[in-house]
Amino acid sequence: MNKDIKGKSKVKFCTISVDEAEQRIDNFLLNKFKGMPRSHVYRLLRKGEVRVNKKRISAFYRLLAGDVVRLPPVYLEDKAKAVPPSQSTMRLLKEQILYEDQYVIIINKPSGMSVHVGSTVRMGVIEAMRYLYPKLPQLELAHRLDSETSGCLVLAKKKRILRELHMLFRETKVTKIYWAFTQGQWTKSELKVDLPLHKDYQDGGKHVVDVREGGKKALTVFHPLESFAQGSLVEVRLYTGRTHQIRVHASHQGHPIAGDDRYGDVEFNKWTGKQGLKRMFLHARSIDFTLPSENQRITVTAPLDAGLEAFIRHQRELNK
Repeated sequence: MNKDIKGKSKVKFCTISVDEAEQRIDNFLLNKFKGMPRSHVYRLLRKGEVRVNKKRISAFYRLLAGDVVRLPPVYLEDKAKAVPPSQSTMRLLKEQILYEDQYVIIINKPSGMSVHVGSTVRMGVIEAMRYLYPKLPQLELAHRLDSETSGCLVLAKKKRILRELHMLFRETKVTKIYWAFTQGQWTKSELKVDLPLHKDYQDGGKHVVDVREGGKKALTVFHPLESFAQGSLVEVRLYTGRTHQIRVHASHQGHPIAGDDRYGDVEFNKWTGKQGLKRMFLHARSIDFTLPSENQRITVTAPLDAGLEAFIRHQRELNK
């Protein structure tokens, strides 16, 4: 992008290629404006400074091949060369690779690590993985996990595979199983929660999600695995992929997730903290999908980290 004086870019128009098509406009902009806070991207979209084919669009608009995108002037910081991830971060991510072939990489994302850079995050999983795989310039996230959530995270090595994965996620052809520790005991062996979710964007990039009529369709199925004195280990299957879906649906049912400081119960979180839980207990346990172009089925299971395993062992001891 051409720069004017004082680090201000000029208006630019770009035509979307076949390889760039099918992605959301917000993701496209985050890739174009490296290091820009997500909240700033949404602000540009809300104000209509970014347009597609001369029209305003929402952050969820999916680009089509041939679309003409107006990129507005933005002030770009004069930054020194990006600082690479630490060697310990590189080693950690390398150790967390669960599956790899010529098309995808699946890692067991550690809790506390954001999947991409943001207003308060200088290095995310995808940026660190690009350092780890310098010969894969097209490496991209196929989906996201909250920074507090651990478990299966899929990265695509090629644009063609990324488009296939996005299609599979949109058409709910990816089986996603999570494990969570929730407050109290569930009265049913299986509970389907089919409640719409509405997301508000706030300055600073923070999302607030609640159950609201007119929101986006969201379907979550909860299946208790083990019951304990104060809570339950629950298997959760996602049929849609809304922001904070499991956390909000669980809380709405009166069973907030342990360690959830946004939708959880303060007293329950204090209790689980005293029991040794140092993070939110939400883990993307497994993922299962078939790549259509290769007719290749990929099924991966991510083990719980040592802290979650120790917490569950302690709960079993208390049950004796």
